[in-house]
Amino acid sequence: MTNSDHATRRTFLSLTGGAAVLVIVRPADATPAMLQAAIRNVVGEANVLIGKVKLDIPPLVENGNTVPMTVSVTSPMTADEYVKSIHIFNEKNPQPNIGNFYLTPRAGRAQVSARIRLADSQKVTAIARLSDGTFWSATADVVVTLAACTEEAI
Repeated sequence: MTNSDHATRRTFLSLTGGAAVLVIVRPADATPAMLQAAIRNVVGEANVLIGKVKLDIPPLVENGNTVPMTVSVTSPMTADEYVKSIHIFNEKNPQPNIGNFYLTPRAGRAQVSARIRLADSQKVTAIARLSDGTFWSATADVVVTLAACTEEAI
């Protein structure tokens, strides 16, 4: 090989190596099938009814890194009738089940608050399991102007 062949090869390798550095790696969004599988993992074959659950989350957020939300469930929270668990799901994060909260009657009220990360504008769903074995839900659409859950590889 001549010196010009080595220079050409070095130039090619440095250009392709530099291009690889610019690749942005973003985890894949959850697919509808992944979301349904995550929900089925919690509820099994039970029907999920709409109602009893209130999902309080801003409909428009500027930054998806910290989105405040509160889930409350209408329940007397007595030994005979109470909320056993609250589960939070979203449709576009790499992990669709983003929170599980377990309650007892001693909780006093069926309410949880958290800050979540949202990768993009999407639906957020809260599902509550009551002591009688029923599941209740609420869903909210959230528009995110600056996405979270992205990673860059350098």
